[in-house]
Amino acid sequence: MGLLTDPRSGQGKLTKLLIRFYKKFCVLLYVGGIFWFCALASPSLNANTYFSENALLPGLVKSMFQEDKAAMRYYEELVDETDKYDNSIPYPWLLAKFSQIGLDAYTHNFTLKSPLNPKEKYVGKNVYGILRAPRASSTEALVLSVPYRPPSSIYPPTLPSIAIALAFAKFAVRGKYWAKDIIFLVTDHEQLGVQAWLEAYYGVTCGNEGTLIHGDLKGRAGAIQAAINLELHSTKIGNIDIKIESLNGQLPNLDLVNLASKICAKEGVYYTFKGKGIKYIRNMYKEWKYYFKNMLSMISTQSTGIPNGNHGLFLRFGIQALTLEGFEQSKNGARVGFLTIGRVIEGIFRSMNNLLERFHQSFFFYLLPSPDRYISIGLYMPAICLIAAALIIKACAKWCQLHETNQKETQQSEAVGTIVGNTVPNINYLGVIILSVTMHLTGAFLTALPELVIPLASNFEVNVSHTVVLCLLGVILSTLFIPFVLGRLRRCSASMDFLCIISLLELGTALICLAMNNFSLGIICGILSVPFALLIRPTTCKYYSAIQKLFWLIVHPATILFIVVLVNTKLMFKQEDAKEVLFRAVDATEQSILYSITDSMIYGNWLYTVVTSIFISNWLCFWCVACSSIPKPVVSSEKKND
Repeated sequence: MGLLTDPRSGQGKLTKLLIRFYKKFCVLLYVGGIFWFCALASPSLNANTYFSENALLPGLVKSMFQEDKAAMRYYEELVDETDKYDNSIPYPWLLAKFSQIGLDAYTHNFTLKSPLNPKEKYVGKNVYGILRAPRASSTEALVLSVPYRPPSSIYPPTLPSIAIALAFAKFAVRGKYWAKDIIFLVTDHEQLGVQAWLEAYYGVTCGNEGTLIHGDLKGRAGAIQAAINLELHSTKIGNIDIKIESLNGQLPNLDLVNLASKICAKEGVYYTFKGKGIKYIRNMYKEWKYYFKNMLSMISTQSTGIPNGNHGLFLRFGIQALTLEGFEQSKNGARVGFLTIGRVIEGIFRSMNNLLERFHQSFFFYLLPSPDRYISIGLYMPAICLIAAALIIKACAKWCQLHETNQKETQQSEAVGTIVGNTVPNINYLGVIILSVTMHLTGAFLTALPELVIPLASNFEVNVSHTVVLCLLGVILSTLFIPFVLGRLRRCSASMDFLCIISLLELGTALICLAMNNFSLGIICGILSVPFALLIRPTTCKYYSAIQKLFWLIVHPATILFIVVLVNTKLMFKQEDAKEVLFRAVDATEQSILYSITDSMIYGNWLYTVVTSIFISNWLCFWCVACSSIPKPVVSSEKKND
């Protein structure tokens, strides 16, 4: 703070060094952050996973599950039962089975009013059964959830998951050692059913009021501590993929991930993370490359904030959860049946039954380059801090430059009189602050725009989806012309420098704060935006001004979204020509925007809110600096004679 506030700071050696070499410092910090991030995949910067919570006692209990024949019988009956229901869950059959097993069976109805068309309503029904713990009074609970997918679903079937869940319930109901209730939950409409059930269980609304009407539950258990979401696509499983990414980039406690891995290994089930298993490579470079690809795969999923399984909606309630997805394809040549899968579930739930308190010992913030290795927050945060530090260094240097320029101009004005003295740059603090606030109000308006447009579009009976996207794009395009109505402020070099300083500090702070919650999103935004933000400055050179405008337009959030979608579309449809790929990319971009808006309204996903209210607002501030029109300095005749 002394560097920025001390009036004598312009005379210090550190200040002079900062002003002279800040460009090199910024480049060094940015490149250092990239290298640090890439080096995280090296085994020297990550470690083997381990258990922090000894009370789990994983793998120490002898497996006793032997209900594989019952599971196969349930599966065959369920296949026949689904033919009687087109797209709805066969709840009478499930209720009957839960009751026959000895569980308290209930149904749960919920309704969704379409966020993009309030006149459209969708109904769903969940079925759940509760195994009351014989050794406790319903104070704590565990959840085994399975999404029901009808034959018409575009996703792989999950009927084997329901069959093994029923078989495990039949096995567990005879156990006298359960200290926690076990809830067996079969959900309708994928994540929507889980969200409605959790909102009803806790009596809260996570999205917009009136969008998801979660209804009421007739039966409850204890406080839920952990949940396992099961998605088996075949009666014979070749490998189980462990999914952990949750809503808004949250991750479950690492002990739960280690528990699932440990039990799978104990029972001889081949398990993977991001489709990759444990692999031992002697070549150092190949080992780093293998881990780095896995780490990038996790980052690409976590950065979206979209859960990759039904488990992702539990974590916002403090419930540690993950998804076990089983595939028939085998990468190691071996496949297991219901007996082994049932023992995996038994081992996980009996270990969690040993817990005396909630998961808290291990990490909640980490990256996984492999199923058996992790990178803690203390190791990956320096990468984003180095990248953000480049912005802060430039902001400090520009502030010192402004102060030094002001001192020099003041000294010259005292020496040559008022002619030169009139050229002393004066910062229009009020104008810059008003402009910055206006840009952020524009971002807030973009955040609220869908909720304003949807009722109007519904009343006029026009296509709501197209109208929302067109309005968003219209407002975004119109904001590009804001700098050209600034008048005198746009021509003041000192004021534009001050706006640039504010924008640099805001972007650096936003990246660090974002990375503390969702490191993947923070590091991606930092890598893409920081080098271009460092190039932006008020300039009298028309060519440099045009170049920085072009580069800054490329890193607009809307442009980046379209580029990413276009590349993915080209990779998916390699045989199609450029025109068809372009049309597909435009349509996919529109759908991506609509999905982000819908997720925000239903689930409370804050990706759309962060992009519009923070990054677009900050982008507009930099855009005003890039579009500044600084007149060339006029040297007086008196100064020439001197």
